[in-house]
Amino acid sequence: MRILESKMKPGELIPNVSQMLSQNVSRFGDKIVYSEKRNEQYESITWNELYNDILNISYNLRQFGFSEGDKIVIFSPNRLEMLELELAVMASGGIAVPIFAYFHKETAELLINHSDAKFLAVAGELQLGRINDINVKEIFVFDRSCKKYFANQHNFDILLSQREDNSYELNLNESSDSICLNMFTSGTMGIPKCVQLTHKNILSQQAGLSRFKKVNQDDRFLSYLPWHHSFGGIFELFTALYNGASFSLESGYGKDANTIFENWKIVKPTVFFSVPKVYQALFELTRNNKEAEELFFHSQLKFIFTAAASLPQKLSDEFEKRNIPVLEGWGLTETSPCCTLTDPSIKRQPGVVGFPLPGVSIRLAEDGEIQVKGPNVMKGYYKNDDANKGIFTDDGWYCTGDVGEITDEGLKLITRKDRIFKLSNGEKVIPSELEKLIELKCHYISFAMVVGNGMEYPVALLFPNRKLLQQPHFSISPEEGCFCPRDLNELSRCLHGCLKDANCGIKQNFSKIQAAMIIDDELSVDKGTLTSSMKLAPANVVNAYRAHLENLYGADNPFDNEVYIIKLDKIEHKFDKKIFV
Repeated sequence: MRILESKMKPGELIPNVSQMLSQNVSRFGDKIVYSEKRNEQYESITWNELYNDILNISYNLRQFGFSEGDKIVIFSPNRLEMLELELAVMASGGIAVPIFAYFHKETAELLINHSDAKFLAVAGELQLGRINDINVKEIFVFDRSCKKYFANQHNFDILLSQREDNSYELNLNESSDSICLNMFTSGTMGIPKCVQLTHKNILSQQAGLSRFKKVNQDDRFLSYLPWHHSFGGIFELFTALYNGASFSLESGYGKDANTIFENWKIVKPTVFFSVPKVYQALFELTRNNKEAEELFFHSQLKFIFTAAASLPQKLSDEFEKRNIPVLEGWGLTETSPCCTLTDPSIKRQPGVVGFPLPGVSIRLAEDGEIQVKGPNVMKGYYKNDDANKGIFTDDGWYCTGDVGEITDEGLKLITRKDRIFKLSNGEKVIPSELEKLIELKCHYISFAMVVGNGMEYPVALLFPNRKLLQQPHFSISPEEGCFCPRDLNELSRCLHGCLKDANCGIKQNFSKIQAAMIIDDELSVDKGTLTSSMKLAPANVVNAYRAHLENLYGADNPFDNEVYIIKLDKIEHKFDKKIFV
């Protein structure tokens, strides 16, 4: 069995978070570590100030009965208080448990109770209003003006108050194998699983990345990626902290390209971590605007990092022709998260995510499932015997659930193992390949989902990018000759051609999409059709739009929302003006 691993050895491992902080405050002292926008101005904090706050929080938590091994759930969007609390807990022998800031009551209570946390920290009244049936010892609130909901509720300032014992220090001897972070997975196929990560898991990744020397203390990060998710909360955040770079929070949380661009003007990041849809939106702001183009692709931008999906080649070329390397990685929350990294000197190939970081090994099972071994692999899932069954092989390799192949250019991703389905004729279909083809063909589609288990042929549910369609006089041509739509009616005509082009890229006739439906409805975290990291939740999407899928296979179901049906062999009116076939 072929094993893929780096020829380089990882750098020296810092054993725990408290030692990382102690070393960095000695090295960087008065240097800015973090900035956050308040009243339209970025306000900053230095390493000395950050470390003093962490010591205060650690000391004062102990006055509330916090001890090693205790957990604190952090129910908040990214902000300074969250960063300080999470680092203080991890550096005090405790376990931080961040969760998505906008979970509704049912999910928030489920995860808080599942975690067995003794303490809870929330951003403010929105989060307090979404918890009731929980059992925690103390609740800390970041917003100073928040009214009191619970008897055991305290303002976060009480933890920031100057410690009475100025000789108090963090435990620098904490075992590297101690669990310090519990992070819930995205839950694309069901209830999120609670991943238990150690100091070694998190810091071994930085030891491996240190051999590439791509980030240093002079770098500037502009960040919107959420810290409850591993891409932002482990990979990006600790890459900045570990190397002493300055980390600025993007005030719009990545939701609006214009807001990101305004913050970009101020921060002028030297590195940027994001996902393809955001890169596309930012690039569109620079089209036909020389000043914006020069600002975005400024001379100090060292590289960009993309994950979650492959960056379209045309967009990748825009960075590369300006000598800005495009790096891509692959991993999971269970692997802390990054396992592989692309080599910018090798021409990027669709689906290829590079070679393992130093210290990480990769192999393929007989069915193509990717297996990982290394110091970055989790301890296991918390309180989930079913999920832990079979997750490790007898010889200690973690089974990722991703299917791939090993190529000369590195590891190539194919799909999630649990998404492969069989048609009625027994042929296997890999839906993610079809979805990528559709999304690459048309940027007016936010999400494409291909299904067809047990049916004669695959079909697709397509969810349009409403913001893009609503922009006046907006025009984008990802493919030469693309008909650019102005509304959903025109989008159905546009996609008729795009889907035919996508089908041309599919070798097996049985895998070709025979029909698709454009649904004028938005997927969301609230509905459960998107995960908290904004990925499709396939099982929930199928349940939510089962009637639509049945209609694609011949049923005649009424719909509450507007839909357009595309048959690949013709377009004609059917039923009423809402539906086109």
